Amino acid sequence: MSPLDARLAALHRRARAVQPRTVALRRAVHRRPEIGLRLPKTQEAVLGALADLPVRVHLGREVSSVVAVLEGALPGPTVLLRGDMDALPLHEDSGVKFSSTIDGAMHACGHDVHVAMLASAARLLAGSRDELAGRVLFMFQPGEEGFHGARHMIDEGLLGPGGPAGMPESAFALHVSATVPSGDVHTRPGPIMAAADTLHVTVTGRGGHASAPHDAIDPVPAAAAMVGALQTMLTRRVDTHQPAVLTIARIAAGTTNNVIPETAEMEGTLRTMAEPVRRMLHEEIHRVCRYTALAHGCEAEIRIGSGYPVTSNDRQAAEQVADLGRRLVGPRRTVEMPDPIMGAEDFSYVLREVPGALAFLGACPPGVDPCEAASNHSNRVVFDEAAMSTGVALYAGLAMEALAPA
Repeated sequence: MSPLDARLAALHRRARAVQPRTVALRRAVHRRPEIGLRLPKTQEAVLGALADLPVRVHLGREVSSVVAVLEGALPGPTVLLRGDMDALPLHEDSGVKFSSTIDGAMHACGHDVHVAMLASAARLLAGSRDELAGRVLFMFQPGEEGFHGARHMIDEGLLGPGGPAGMPESAFALHVSATVPSGDVHTRPGPIMAAADTLHVTVTGRGGHASAPHDAIDPVPAAAAMVGALQTMLTRRVDTHQPAVLTIARIAAGTTNNVIPETAEMEGTLRTMAEPVRRMLHEEIHRVCRYTALAHGCEAEIRIGSGYPVTSNDRQAAEQVADLGRRLVGPRRTVEMPDPIMGAEDFSYVLREVPGALAFLGACPPGVDPCEAASNHSNRVVFDEAAMSTGVALYAGLAMEALAPA
């Protein structure tokens, strides 16, 4: 075993040694999930976990973020490690003993796991300050689930010369997945997650009696036609080699069975992997909806809300994660993803400013086929806590290798 691999093995042993602390923090956060940008209880739990560590702590002004800076023994660059903290608005039915005590809120995407892994990684790195040439910036972020939390933290000065630790040289984030074998590491260079935009269309006609549609202008057939026209547009206008998904997820119209309503509403999501395709589809959606409505004698109001940009991994940073994964869990359990995922992630805002990488850490429950496991965002999702020690070692190992003295 090389000295480098021996040090990595020792790091993994230390991660397993602090596993009870990691699990305790994860379960405490899981029991009291909070949604959005203001997470006072979660922030308090993070501060408690960091209280005895030699870190400088900075709190967000408008959001409940926590930034902790660990200075190494020697001068050098800054490495950013991100863990998101917010939950989702759904009722938990996982059956775990530490289930949510907050009605209508659940850590269904594993952010409680991320919080605990990052806090324990900070503990391991604090014990290895003499081996660090530079500093580690720990980014505990609220509001990942649609609230643009990373962007808020950047706007408050997270990055740049005037930030808590200057401009990071590299940035890394882990995300657990219940449908990946526990302890496996999956990543890829380039785009790894999609840009996500929201679509809202209001179709306006003229209401009337359902028995006399000729005396009304029915917006319902117009809305129905739009759904088909949008899907056709996607196949005709987008290069087959460019991933794009357009889903109309909600249609609402009317109040009863014998009234033609005046309006019909549609909502959906657009996912893309390239900015030119994204811009083109924004224009095409407006065109298709407007002229389909006109063909039915209706009008259409179209609003497209720009969501998270594409999450794109720096090639060198993605290879750093993969190399560390191969040495930590083995080459068979470290996978280069052949394709990106069409979900979205606001770590994309950080990766637009700093070269870095996002990776997925498998956390499928033991005895469950990953193909049949309840997935992230399910009210029944369960994550294997045994995988957390691997995540702690990955976080800490990425910082230690990036800040190794020359």
